[in-house]
Amino acid sequence: MDAFGASRRRFDAICAVLDGEGAGGLEHGELEARLDSDGRELLRQLMQDHLNLRALREQRLAEVRDAEDLAHTAVEAGHQRHLATVFGGVQVSRLAYRSRGRPNLYPGDAVLNLPAERHSHGLRRLAAVEAARGSYDDTVDAIERASGQQLGKRQVEELAQRAAVDFDAFYLTRQPVAGASSDLLVLSCDGKGVVMRPDALRAPTAAKAAAATPKLASRLSRGEKRNRKRMAELGVVYDATPAARSPNDIMATGGEQHTERAPGPAIGNKWLTASIVTDAAGVVAQIFDEADRRDPNHARTWIALVDGNNHQIDRITAEARQRQVTVTILIDFVHVIEYLWKAAWCFHDEGDPAVEAWVANKARAILAGKATRVAGAIRRQATIAGLSANRRVGAEVCAVYLTNKAPHLDYPTALAKGWPIATGVIEGACRHIVADRLDISGARWGLAGAEAILKLRALRTNGDFNEYFSFHLAQERRRVHETRYADAALPAAA
Repeated sequence: MDAFGASRRRFDAICAVLDGEGAGGLEHGELEARLDSDGRELLRQLMQDHLNLRALREQRLAEVRDAEDLAHTAVEAGHQRHLATVFGGVQVSRLAYRSRGRPNLYPGDAVLNLPAERHSHGLRRLAAVEAARGSYDDTVDAIERASGQQLGKRQVEELAQRAAVDFDAFYLTRQPVAGASSDLLVLSCDGKGVVMRPDALRAPTAAKAAAATPKLASRLSRGEKRNRKRMAELGVVYDATPAARSPNDIMATGGEQHTERAPGPAIGNKWLTASIVTDAAGVVAQIFDEADRRDPNHARTWIALVDGNNHQIDRITAEARQRQVTVTILIDFVHVIEYLWKAAWCFHDEGDPAVEAWVANKARAILAGKATRVAGAIRRQATIAGLSANRRVGAEVCAVYLTNKAPHLDYPTALAKGWPIATGVIEGACRHIVADRLDISGARWGLAGAEAILKLRALRTNGDFNEYFSFHLAQERRRVHETRYADAALPAAA
């Protein structure tokens, strides 16, 4: 018997169509569409024929024992299950090993590493790639274009969630690329709000949302959306080659705008993590775990870049103390400049060109290590100008910020030693990982769905998706199949 007879007949039928007169008048686009459809059906038939051949060749095993070490001695052939693949639906026939009162065992399923659900791992991978890229509506369309298979939005969402479940385990076992001993080890973290469904909000936010009375019936007004969000926490670890700079390389004086500036530290070997389930403390612990994997002996210089959030600083300080590692915490210089601009508008009218020189002058002084002096100067200027309490708010806020954050504004040391002083990497991650996908118009997220998309986008950004998915399939084999057998050992395939 020709095991692939059905496939050969389908192939011959395709050749006959192409050899016929009708095909001679088709445009190349029409030929592509015809071969796309017929070729996919040929591949589906090839897979079906191969599965049928496996069923014919499957040999009865001498002994099959389940996880409780009970023998399954009754064997029945012809047990079938459906599998939806990227080529179309196929039937899988295999031997069932039975024992009264116990679930059947199917060693043939384990050899194929079949999923627990009806959708193949190929469809799961496709759903994961496309769902991480765009909306679920777009994902449904992309899967149909790529495979001809029609899935519902709920199905692709579930497939994406299943694809992301091994993210943490993957990075716990993966050995990161070791950076040069002279490279800095840079850690950074930040958060970005995501609009959630009511049942996915944290308890305090949910209570505020329930108590709020919207001004409009059809949309949220200004300030009302904050009680509809849950914070996604992101963390990054990367290597940076030191590059010494001067304050003028950061903030040139008025006549030096066009002079050549020294380049900043070169970064590489970047690793990102993101979660809407894990809180800030948990994400800080994760980035320290990654840093420990890269530098287990704590021989390198560790730098933490933050935006000034006190909770972040406290968590980094606590984690460093617990792990007995020295971490220098630096506040993003761009955030410092934003506070200077708030102060500047207390002394200048909108559109006044002198405001830029004022901000640049104060910024250079801060880069030179004079943050507390700048704070005092701003307060004195506000007093001398006789600003009212309301008018001097921005100046006072800036002065308080500079005074309180002074221990983390040691830019002279950072620039001299070639350290980075900006959080652009984590800021960019918040935009790319979170905002570009989870903040699309009209999106309201459940907890599991948002978590999965964050994990998948982080994997793609890290460049680890292919390696991760191989790991994920191995974990699926263990979860779905190996745990069903005695000592988690599958019977040898025939």
